[in-house]
Amino acid sequence: MCGITGYIGRENCTEHLLKGLTRLEYRGYDSAGISVYGNGSVRTFKQKGRIDDLKALLPSPLYGNLGIGHTRWATHGEPNQKNAHPHSSSSGRYTLVHNGVIENYEELQSKWLQNAPLTSSTDTEVIVQMIETLSLTGLSTKEAFIFTLSELKGSYAIAMIDRDAPDELWVAKNKSPLLIGLGDTFMSVVSDAIASIHATNQYIELKDEEIVRLTSSSASIETLQGEEIKRKPFKASIDDSDIEKGPYMHYMLKEIDEQPAVIRSLISHYSDGKGEIDISSSAKECLLKADRIHIVACGTSYHAGLVGKEYLEKIAGIPTEVHIASEFVYNTPLLGSHPVFLYLSQSGETADSRAVLVEMKKLGYPSITITNAKGSTLSRESDHTLLLHAGPEIAVASTKAYTAQIAVLYLVAKSLMKTTRDSSIKDLSRVAQSMEAIIDHKENYQALAKHYLLESRNAFFIGRAMDYHVCLEGALKLKEISYIQSEGFAGGELKHGTIALIEEGTPVIALTTQTGTDPNIRNNAKEVLSRGAHVLFISTENTKKEGDQNVIPSCPELLSPLLSVIPLQLLAYYAALEKGCDVDKPRNLAKSVTVE
Repeated sequence: MCGITGYIGRENCTEHLLKGLTRLEYRGYDSAGISVYGNGSVRTFKQKGRIDDLKALLPSPLYGNLGIGHTRWATHGEPNQKNAHPHSSSSGRYTLVHNGVIENYEELQSKWLQNAPLTSSTDTEVIVQMIETLSLTGLSTKEAFIFTLSELKGSYAIAMIDRDAPDELWVAKNKSPLLIGLGDTFMSVVSDAIASIHATNQYIELKDEEIVRLTSSSASIETLQGEEIKRKPFKASIDDSDIEKGPYMHYMLKEIDEQPAVIRSLISHYSDGKGEIDISSSAKECLLKADRIHIVACGTSYHAGLVGKEYLEKIAGIPTEVHIASEFVYNTPLLGSHPVFLYLSQSGETADSRAVLVEMKKLGYPSITITNAKGSTLSRESDHTLLLHAGPEIAVASTKAYTAQIAVLYLVAKSLMKTTRDSSIKDLSRVAQSMEAIIDHKENYQALAKHYLLESRNAFFIGRAMDYHVCLEGALKLKEISYIQSEGFAGGELKHGTIALIEEGTPVIALTTQTGTDPNIRNNAKEVLSRGAHVLFISTENTKKEGDQNVIPSCPELLSPLLSVIPLQLLAYYAALEKGCDVDKPRNLAKSVTVE
């Protein structure tokens, strides 16, 4: 899955589609394609690689008033031209693009498509072939579309062309975001408003299990059960940071949802396409000369730095320390002969970190900034910059920048090994898919937040080793947006004071993703359970025990923070939502801390 754009109107759709796909490039992708209806036929062009590779395939002119486009990140089937979107049915009547993951596609294939030859390895092709199979039984396009959607399990955002009805474009959504753009002479469908803001700022948000029939002048929305929906459009601001909110109630939820795309974007930018990590050679050379690396950061970035220390020491074998920026300037530790400073900052404007940078530059020590903001102060003033490529993060509570920082630190550590030809890139790609699996069921965390967090004024997060670092971030997320007093603790430290605060009903979130420390954290949980605590276990497929309330997919244990933090982000979000807090703009906090 990745980006969708579609157009029906009076003008040539090709440029609209290509411009939309280009604007969606930041999400990360491995192939791209478009389908255009003109002169009685649908012409499809798709290619592995970049949008420029797709453009090189296109005839000039390529005219049509109806079209769909897609940027794909492989989930089912390897990244190649055959598996790229759009996909067409056997006769070519139906052509569609799809974001999301269909969990029961093999069952549907076995039940409905025994006589339909599939040309790809994707779950998406099953959808379009099933629609055609049903239409051959006498169902209308709408009936076949609705029946197929009702059979799907998983997430989808779909735009579909019916060659026999070139005056309409069919659209549907479940869990994956999708918007309808309203123009004077056209209608569009996009997965992100940024894809068509060049043409309109009027959008209608779609909700789960809704379908839409678009013409050049109308949008007819229904539920799968046939209930007609009337929904007023909203105006997307010209400001880029505002237009990306799309159909979401809050930026924070959108940015949580964007994390799989961010990981894929980082893979695209920091790999050579052959499975090798491709980090700036000058930055690598700088790090390889270090006798000690000093990570300097604040807040969420500091927590990401704690995970990064594990990578730099365990993978690259370089001693690493992590410092709170606001303390470093006034309490500078003894430094070795060849220290290198890594500055972590989402905005690149964090004043405390810059204060450290200024002082360390005076001493001549090399610096590398990892930031989401190209051209920011920390980026400009450092010797080297590694970008997060996460797209604008608007919510004050950082989510996707945290996971992006961890992923970049992992890639940096791996790049410092003598060989980078291992499974790192594939592992990260699988992590992105597992992130989607968690996010696709995010509504489950609303019930957990209601049950465990809303009746208490405080909460505790406990974990061991890397889980402890993630607990610090989970506690920060909860306190900063829900105002529930929350703290993260190393599980073994409970008996050294904190357990005095445990009383009947105190919520404790026990995070256990590491097999080596799982018995320890479960013993710690028993200690608080015996004192009346209300314990929520978050485990993995590898560590789960009977009774665990939340089990997430397993992954290489060093990468577990990329997955285990998402349930904690969602718990914080839904706790704040239930309490009626301003999720995106919590009191007394700013997105970029530009004063010391």
